[in-house]
Amino acid sequence: MLKLYNTLTSRVEEFQPLNPPEARMYVCGPTVYDYAHIGNFRTFLFADLLRRYIKYKGYRLRHVMNITDVDDKIIARAVESGKPLREFTDQYIQFFFEDFDALGAERPEEVLRATDHIPEMVELIKRLCATGHTYQSEGSTYFRIASFGKYGRLSKMNFEGVVAGGSDRVDADEYDKENVRDFVLWKAAKPGEPFWETELGKGRPGWHIECSAMSMKSLGETFDIHAGGVDLIFPHHENEIAQSEGATGKPFARYWIHSEFLMVEGQKMSKKLGNFFTYRDLVAKGHTPRAIRYLLLSAPHHKQLNFTFEGLRGAETTVERLNDFKKRLTELEPEAGSSPAVADLIESSRRRFEEALDDDLNTAGALAAIHDFARETNIAMKEKAIKADDQKALLALVDRFDSVFNVFGEVGQELLDSEIQALIDERQAARAAKNFARADEIRNQLIAMGIILEDTKEGLRWRRK
Repeated sequence: MLKLYNTLTSRVEEFQPLNPPEARMYVCGPTVYDYAHIGNFRTFLFADLLRRYIKYKGYRLRHVMNITDVDDKIIARAVESGKPLREFTDQYIQFFFEDFDALGAERPEEVLRATDHIPEMVELIKRLCATGHTYQSEGSTYFRIASFGKYGRLSKMNFEGVVAGGSDRVDADEYDKENVRDFVLWKAAKPGEPFWETELGKGRPGWHIECSAMSMKSLGETFDIHAGGVDLIFPHHENEIAQSEGATGKPFARYWIHSEFLMVEGQKMSKKLGNFFTYRDLVAKGHTPRAIRYLLLSAPHHKQLNFTFEGLRGAETTVERLNDFKKRLTELEPEAGSSPAVADLIESSRRRFEEALDDDLNTAGALAAIHDFARETNIAMKEKAIKADDQKALLALVDRFDSVFNVFGEVGQELLDSEIQALIDERQAARAAKNFARADEIRNQLIAMGIILEDTKEGLRWRRK
């Protein structure tokens, strides 16, 4: 039985979906104003592994992820760029999924864009108004947290004595624990900002209402798993619970699963410290997608991961060794038959792998099981102890392991040489036409796929990393 640590109850609990064999999961997706960094991708790859293991366990999964394409930061960046909001966010959605795919993550069953669901947000806010959880001020609508008695149970923060209304409210989409105030559901239109004409007046949604409206639209008013990074526990997920349950009177998400922070060389990632990296930065330094994926999955999600370049170099060696192991096993030409000893190795390795992941997704333990399996199988190959039936069963187990981790062999999208050349030709044409934005897009796409462009005396050349 899969057991997961539930942030809501502070306990490790058996995962039992509401309507087996179906499992329903919502994951907070990217806020699209820039390239996603490796801390973001630690969370998205944890969600990918959770997704894959739920399916491994035999459940039929419905996984929904949102894209936040309107909030304070996005609007400010779009204004800086001089582009309309939709055009500005379109490019970063494209970049995100190029990186997401290259890292071998499976796309969710449904990806929902916030600005496509304004009517659902308005309807949810109207329900909150009808149940007495809101008030209006200067054209904006706020959630009164004092009206929701269970506020704070996810973050384990004490909000007794919080006064509602008046100046005790916050308009910003993001704020820290010192700003415990009523939060905005609908923001009145401001000069120069995008807005929508609705029954609530001209304006736009606050950040928090987006996920409640979209998750309940696709998964129902109560669903199984809500996942994201620990940075979202407060205020975002706390506010989601308040506004969702305030509107429906029903439990919102049953299991809240959070991944811990990523550190870089022992420090918090920061542009000021020069240790801030996107996936594309690492690829540009010559690292492969599958090594990055391996490293980001190597520590259990509930523990902080210290990302180091030494560790990444080690991951490169490890995934190459795994790839070589699978290649040797595939190319083996054994005699007919089977071996009881190999059958025992397969069964014990499978059991160790599953026991580790059943234990709150202990990826370190599962990877240790994989490496021990590879070592024992290498010994058996050297001793010529593997028969034809064994080979098939061993490769089938490798595929089972990889259905969860996706690190054997190359991961991500593979471009044919002709496709690469076509993109390069398009980039050159865009540069000649002074369409530098499109030329940069293509260059970034190629970098994300591990393609290096080099200017030589003979002209522009390319090579794979």
